Amino acid sequence: MFLAAWLLLTSSAIADGGGASAAHPGFAAVQPDEFGIAGSLSNAWADFDRDGDLDFVVSIKTGEIRLYRNDRGHFVNIGPALGLPEAGDEMRGLSWGDFDRDGWPDLYAGATSVDASNLLFRNERGRAFTSIGAASPLTAAGRSARQSSWIDFDNDGLVDFYATNRSGPNALFRGTNHGFARVDSALAGDDPRPTVGACWLDFDRDGDLDLFLANQAGASDAFWRNDGHRFVDIAEALGIDRPGRPREEGSVGCAVGDFDNDGLLDLVVVAYGVNALYRNTGDGGFENVTRTMGLDTPNRAVGAAWGDFDNDGFIDLFVTAYSGPSGQQVPRNHLYRNLGGTGFADQIDLFPEINVADHGVQWVDFDRDGALDLSLTRGYTGQGGHFVFRNRLSADAAARSLSVQVTDNKGRRSLGGAEVRIYAANGQLLGMRQVSSGEGYNAQSLQPLHFGLPDMEAVSVELTVMTRKGRQTRRYGGITPATYRGRALRVSPR
Repeated sequence: MFLAAWLLLTSSAIADGGGASAAHPGFAAVQPDEFGIAGSLSNAWADFDRDGDLDFVVSIKTGEIRLYRNDRGHFVNIGPALGLPEAGDEMRGLSWGDFDRDGWPDLYAGATSVDASNLLFRNERGRAFTSIGAASPLTAAGRSARQSSWIDFDNDGLVDFYATNRSGPNALFRGTNHGFARVDSALAGDDPRPTVGACWLDFDRDGDLDLFLANQAGASDAFWRNDGHRFVDIAEALGIDRPGRPREEGSVGCAVGDFDNDGLLDLVVVAYGVNALYRNTGDGGFENVTRTMGLDTPNRAVGAAWGDFDNDGFIDLFVTAYSGPSGQQVPRNHLYRNLGGTGFADQIDLFPEINVADHGVQWVDFDRDGALDLSLTRGYTGQGGHFVFRNRLSADAAARSLSVQVTDNKGRRSLGGAEVRIYAANGQLLGMRQVSSGEGYNAQSLQPLHFGLPDMEAVSVELTVMTRKGRQTRRYGGITPATYRGRALRVSPR
């Protein structure tokens, strides 16, 4: 009944041909004068000071890394005061992760130039950031960085690190008790193709994380299956390698999500050319449903992120894209509204205020009202910015949601790839989310998972993590969404 009513409102809005729909009033810009800075590239969110509010960081072409502290919905730039650079080499990607396992989110910044060092900052309990410098192999030059991901590929409980490279072989680093050690290329499959996007997911549900790579400049894509002792590229066997593209086309980003609420992780790949949506068939394969789902529009797409912005229970998709020659690029974004898992409708024209990005995108509930807000970046031309938009969903619709914070058994938040499912009292699956291993544009955030719900009735929450004994699941029953209004339900493996 709820979905049918929503679809009717959506159809009416499309027929009207403009303005925000009756079901969704639109988005409101937050601090636009302060955020309108040209050359904004990657954006990532985390509660770096653990005060309960999500803060965000953005990389700028000048080499500045801006950190905005969220003070109850107002943002203050405190990057310089906490030791982050105000200028220097351009950093193309940003990833939050707790590499030293002290419970405080640390920050990695990947350099665009192969001649520049990458940056790793230790979070000093929310009071400052200390540059690790050459003390870590993760900071060495020689890499044109794009996506960088904190994950645990070998299920030993230590955080590992994956580094893509736009101009050479990628690299996998195993976390140890004393730092990081590079995994031998014969085991890790150091893909030499020009990689931009990387997404980790347990697609075959065998208890370890596998790796999809979005490769650019006409190269075929890769899907490295994790066999425990080595990685094997099975993209061609799965039919998702997309060979034979001209050099001016290629994949740029990827994002993982369950768009049809069947409990299986699907994969979207955005590209210069036509994007691709792969539905997980549940038998160790994928089905290309791009055309049938309405996502086969040619574009020059850069980033993608899943998020249920209307709280109808189905994740929607925002794609950052642009048109025009170098120096004259114009945003041509897509807001694909999920029509109940049966297709998508691009409704960006209904929300022209958010058609402003050409690089980063993150869905985030920064004001904790239950509705997903939108964080975007524009890096091309002199009209750039790192924009934040408040979701103007009605209070009643915003309340119909649940936020879930996944931690390890010690309360630390780096569990990239973990899965959460929510069930109604009758056992119906209401939605599934994955803790991010990278999405948007070369970014990894540490934030709670957001679920839109059909009503405010009690639900069960199921957490699945990867372990050396396989997939481990823990269930939390009798969760009343209203109890967690304005805060997140915390779940851990035990």
